[in-house]
Amino acid sequence: MHLFKLATAVAALAAGVDAAVKALPRPSSCSGVANFRYQYKLDSGWSAMKIAGGLKQVRTIVWDTEGNMLVSQNTRGISVHTFGTDGCINSTTMLISGNQINHGLAITPDGKTLYASSETTLWSWAYDAATRKISNQKVVVKGMSTGIHSSRTVAVVPQQPNLVLLQVGSNSNFDMASQQPGTGRAIIKIFDTSKAPSSGFNYNTEGEVYGYGLRNEIGFTADPSGVFWGVENSGDDFARTENGQRRDIHIDNPAEKLNNLGDPLTLRNAWYGYPTCFSVWNPANFPNSNLKTGSHFVVSPNSSYNDATCNGKAIAPRLTFQAHSAPIANTFDTDAKNMYVTFHGSWNRQPATGFKVVQIPFTKTADGKYEPVAPADSMTGYKDIFGATNPGSCTANGLTMSNCFRLTAGAWDPAGRGLFVGSDNSAEGEIYILTPK
Repeated sequence: MHLFKLATAVAALAAGVDAAVKALPRPSSCSGVANFRYQYKLDSGWSAMKIAGGLKQVRTIVWDTEGNMLVSQNTRGISVHTFGTDGCINSTTMLISGNQINHGLAITPDGKTLYASSETTLWSWAYDAATRKISNQKVVVKGMSTGIHSSRTVAVVPQQPNLVLLQVGSNSNFDMASQQPGTGRAIIKIFDTSKAPSSGFNYNTEGEVYGYGLRNEIGFTADPSGVFWGVENSGDDFARTENGQRRDIHIDNPAEKLNNLGDPLTLRNAWYGYPTCFSVWNPANFPNSNLKTGSHFVVSPNSSYNDATCNGKAIAPRLTFQAHSAPIANTFDTDAKNMYVTFHGSWNRQPATGFKVVQIPFTKTADGKYEPVAPADSMTGYKDIFGATNPGSCTANGLTMSNCFRLTAGAWDPAGRGLFVGSDNSAEGEIYILTPK
């Protein structure tokens, strides 16, 4: 654990977290915190404990420069939690109360500006980590579309913190109008907050297009080189029509995606395929083709638009996940040797899948880039470290109701305790700590 905490401190400095953040022990339990609400299974190399309960639909976790934990609770607001020397929470206050807050939460590396979102609006506040107070609320972006995907993820570009990335998902399973970036859907845009008008940017008509053709890129995070990596929720109820025959492929296709989104300082207008191109998880559903896991396909190939068209035009995922896993958040560990992804869990697959946290080994290449260790066509490029005891029996009624936890937030702790993971099950919002042994 000594080396683990040392690496955490080094990475925290690199990420802009204040050096004043002190290492804290990972407690085995905390007074007043009930047991895990749901049973779980755990990889033998990890330990798990519940550090907070009684919350409301935990969606996002970030850290301020004092090591305090800020939590976005859907329809409740933003809470801030401080820790005692035992590593347990010793105070909780509501920093921002409001039923419009639903997901997005980010803080600048200097800890002085906080961002949070509703379905339609991104706000900013001046933030003081020492006093845990906010002031000077501003509208940064307004006019985001409403639809089936209401979460709006926001991230600050670490190498140029006046830039923020802001995501909107599709408006339907096949949102054909989103082929045009001007709709402001299935897209990530970049806004320069130093140039924001007094009334805020209009999402659809202002800002720059970072990437589009992203059905619901609900999680994205930067590696140490500044390149962002995103996790994408793909479509439901898929069938493939080929040579006049319709075949149900929805159990194992299309794949969820891990996309290399590129450097936001240099990349613009990248297209990832949606709403016409989707990624293969199980190639067995595509007989008489050369498609592999990670290849793009179309649901109704013809002579003018087919699988080859997609594989020639759309940016392919760097890795894929089991269909209907519903990835929500992704984060790197201290030295970016691993990425961790939370899977919310499926409603469109029988037996169900997801309801877990997975670990993706990464490597730093000779030219300084970060890449998954597994090849792009791998079905084994990640492993489960924490999840529901029997995910196949988990239900997913609506967005948050289930007989299992619904995993959402994922954030590596600058104080060295490990990976903090949230659940937004409507019965109880919980936060767990997963710690490598």
